[in-house]
Amino acid sequence: MDVKVTTLDGGSSGEVALPEEIFGLEPRTDILQRMVRWQLAKRQAGTHKTKRRGEIRMTSAKAYKQKGTGRARVGNKAAPQFRGGGKAFGPLSRSHAHGLPKKVRSLALKHALSDKARDEKILVLSEAIVGEPKTKGLAASLAALGLSNALIIDGAAVDDNFRLAARNIPQIDVLPVHGINVYDIMRRDTLVLTKAAVEALTERLK
Repeated sequence: MDVKVTTLDGGSSGEVALPEEIFGLEPRTDILQRMVRWQLAKRQAGTHKTKRRGEIRMTSAKAYKQKGTGRARVGNKAAPQFRGGGKAFGPLSRSHAHGLPKKVRSLALKHALSDKARDEKILVLSEAIVGEPKTKGLAASLAALGLSNALIIDGAAVDDNFRLAARNIPQIDVLPVHGINVYDIMRRDTLVLTKAAVEALTERLK
């Protein structure tokens, strides 16, 4: 499919062809859901932790004698039913990550790109470069292009001035092409690709 290439100031800069095998698939929500779940699980810290009975610093002596008190038999005061005792079945530090085949991850990225293309939510820029790192000027340019909630993907490296100017604009994310991912594509309304990003994605996914 052919898409018009736009400059940052709103001018026209020709057209670029988006490969059908990357941008023309029928999106499958189950694959997208698996990929987003994999991403969120992988970045979860998993540092939640409570002390178990064996980790409490407390005397190991029996609280009171076994018989004759009329109360329930107990061991030491580190038992969960006592104040200051260990937590029964509390959370432990662990990794929440789970496996997902590399081919499924690659396919999910194609489906996310195809979903944006089907909804006509892809904009191709000739380049993402500004002369000075001024947020006000870039915000005005993006507003003129109708971009209020967008993910901008550049080539192998993001222009420093563009990155600095964009980092304080709400709901605008900027990433190099190797950082493109399904979760960030789905959470933003519009996907903006530079010509360099389109070429890199075509080479990577074709």
